[in-house]
This record gives sequence, structure tokens and C-alpha cells, in this order.
Amino acid sequence: MTSLQMSVVKKSVFAPLLAACALCACSGTPATAPSPLTGAPYTVYAAGDIADCRQRPWQMTGAAQTAELIAGELAGRRDAAVLSLGDHTYPVGLPAEFDTCYAPTWGRFKERTYPTPGNHEYYGSKAANGYFGYFGRPDYYSVGLGAWHVISLNSHLPPARLEEQLAWLKDDLARHPRPCTLAFWHAPLYSSGGHRAPKTMQPAWQALHEAGAELVLSGHDHDYERFAPQDANGRVDEARGVRQFVVGTGGAFLTPFFYFMAHSEMRDNSSHGVLRLQLYDNGYQWQYLPVPDDGSVQRPAPDSGGGRCH
Repeated sequence: MTSLQMSVVKKSVFAPLLAACALCACSGTPATAPSPLTGAPYTVYAAGDIADCRQRPWQMTGAAQTAELIAGELAGRRDAAVLSLGDHTYPVGLPAEFDTCYAPTWGRFKERTYPTPGNHEYYGSKAANGYFGYFGRPDYYSVGLGAWHVISLNSHLPPARLEEQLAWLKDDLARHPRPCTLAFWHAPLYSSGGHRAPKTMQPAWQALHEAGAELVLSGHDHDYERFAPQDANGRVDEARGVRQFVVGTGGAFLTPFFYFMAHSEMRDNSSHGVLRLQLYDNGYQWQYLPVPDDGSVQRPAPDSGGGRCH
């Protein structure tokens, strides 16, 4: 670890931390999409760790900025959806937080949002009443978006419920043998951020890998990170591996990278933003969209690339 990285790790006050974050963005070899990709793409916008109104009104939050970015992108796009990757509100996911902080920001496109719960949803209630009351979604579910099968899973269930979810997932994958599959949940299996990635979702990753899924999206760490395609044991698998994105940049305070995981290809914690995915019939393209700034913060070039379905 360099002296710069050590200094970032030791920061605990948010304002100096955000200044340091702009310096620890880095990238590996960019990935590019094989061509041609076929069919009209279905567009998805994704991020987690979103609305925090504890220190400022909702109009001045990072969630308001990312919501404005998404709203502008959604204008005129009939085939587009939003995936919210957990921790929708802070600090404890109460109904009032959804009503007064999430609703006026990301709630603007609630009817086009497919959510998954995060750990903060359970802090105010063991049943995550604020989240389930607001969205009216089950713990886990799947939808078809364009040519893709898209699966929302809950990474914060107790062990017995995780077993039920895994059995449901395997059945769902068997019943929807589409060529392209994307799954999303809150706590990533792989991450270079401050949360040690739990192995809770390793069996789900294994099931997705065996079924030939392409993408997994998560949040939890307040940064952006892209990994090479991997199996459930952290081995690179370019032929059938699952590529993971961590997109915890929806509006909550940004956090540093504490250690660098193997096969991490791009890391950026210099800005709030969202991941835009173009889902084609036989592949995908991605681009990280940072919120506009005044140019005073050093930022890397926005990450972009693509790949084919297995």
C-alpha cells in the first residue's frame, strides 16, 4: 500500500475524505465489446446507497444529483428501467425517510424502478417495513427486460431464508433459460472497499455461473468498481465467468478503497453517479455516468466497455 493510500484509509471525517477520494481512482486494462451486438438495446440505470438527508435538505443531496441525471436520461426512453441496489435511505430505512428523502429524489421514477433491499433497510425494523411498504416488492423476484432475464436477490436474509432463496433461484434460472441474465443484490461477493465482502451470496453466484449468467450488480461500498468475469471462487473465467459491478455511488457519502481485490479492473470513488447498461439481444455495453461537476475535482475518464452473452 502506498503512502497516499494509507493516508486515505486513516481519514474518518467526510469532507477531507471526499477530497482524498478523487486521488484514489484508478483503472486497469479497458474492456471492449466484440461486434456486432444485435437487436435494439434495453437501457438500465443502476446504483445503490442513495438518499441521506441527515445533514442537508433533499434538494442539496447526492441523491438529488443522481436523480436529476437519471431523469434526464429517462426522458424520451420508453425502453428503460432503474435498478436500485439497496440502502435506499439513511440512517435506518424508516417509512419517514422514504417519504421525505427518497421519494422526492429517486422516487420520481418509482414506477420504473426494480429494487433490492440493503442492510440499512433492516436497521429501523427487523422486517424492513419502510422498504417493503414503499416498494411493495417481495424479498426476491425476476423480470424480463428486453431480451434479458433480470433477477433481484436479497443478500441480508437469515440462513434459512437464504436457503429458500437459493432453491427459488435455481428453479427460476431453469424456467427462464434466456441467453442473457443479470442478477443484482446489495452486498457484493467481491469488493475492494471498506466492507469485507461476505460469502453469504457465494452459493447464488455459483448457481448463476452454472446457468451461464453474465452480470451481477451490487452496492454496499460507496464507490464504483468493475471486475473481470469470475466464478464463485474468485477465479477469472473469460469464457463463462460472471462480471460484477459495485455501484454504491447513488448519493450517500463516498468512501475510500481499503485494499485491492484480485481481478479488479476499474476503481473510482471520485464522484457520485450511476451505471448505464445497454442490454442487447446477444451482449451488453456499459458506461459509468458521473454527476456533472465544476471541474475542481480530478476525475478519471468514465469507465466504459462491453461484452457478449455466453
